[in-house]
Amino acid sequence: MKTMYSSFAEAVKEIQDGSTVMVGGFGLVGIPENLILALVEADVKQLTVISNNCGVDDWGLGLLLKNKQIDKMIGSYVGENKEFERQVLSGELEVELVPQGTLAERIRAGGAGIPAFYTPAGVGTPIAEGGEVRVFDQKEYLLQTALKADYSLVRAAVGDTNGNLIYNKTAQNFNPMMAAAGKVTIAEVEELVEAGTLDPAHIHTPGIYVQGLMEGQQQKKVERLTLRQEA
Repeated sequence: MKTMYSSFAEAVKEIQDGSTVMVGGFGLVGIPENLILALVEADVKQLTVISNNCGVDDWGLGLLLKNKQIDKMIGSYVGENKEFERQVLSGELEVELVPQGTLAERIRAGGAGIPAFYTPAGVGTPIAEGGEVRVFDQKEYLLQTALKADYSLVRAAVGDTNGNLIYNKTAQNFNPMMAAAGKVTIAEVEELVEAGTLDPAHIHTPGIYVQGLMEGQQQKKVERLTLRQEA
C-alpha cells in the first residue's frame, strides 16, 4: 500500500527549500497542476526544477516563477512564459537549456541507473563548450550526465492503491520517465481505484516507482487557443 494523502498540501509538505524537483508535463499537458498550486501555497524557496518548460505566466510552473520560488530551471525551451524570459535576461534565474531529446534521455538514464551517455546532439554548439566529446565510428558525440531529483511530481489519469499509473494520451510525455527518476515520486491522479482493478497490460508506470498518491480534478487549461476563421 502506498501513502494516500488527505490533501495536496499534505502531499508536498516534505519538500524543503533547496530541493530538486522534477515536474511532469509538456506545456500545460499532463502537468500535476494541483501539486504545483500546493507548492505555491507552501512557499518553498530556492528550488531547482527539472521540466520540459515552465508553463505560462499565470498557470503551472509559471506560478512558482512569479512567486520567486525557483532558483534554477533545467528544461528544453522558454515557451510562452514572458516572466521566464524576463528573469533569464535579468539574471534572476539560472537556466540550463538542454535539447529536448537529450533532456528526455538524461531523465530516463537517471531512472535506469545509467550515470552518463554519449549523444550527437549539441556537438559543435555552445552546449558542448567545456564538455567531453569522443569519436565513435568516425562521428563526434557529447557526454551527457543523467538527471535525478529529490522529488518527482507527476500526473496520471488513473492510479491504483498500489501506485500503478495510467496516463491519458499525450500526458505520457515526460511523466513516465520522471516517475522513475525521483527519490520520492508523488502522483496526482484524476481517478484512484483499488489494486487489481487495472489491466496490467495497460499500466504505464509500475507502482514500485511511486511513493504516494492524491486524487483530484484538474482545470486542464489550454496553453494557446487557436480558432479557425470562418470562410
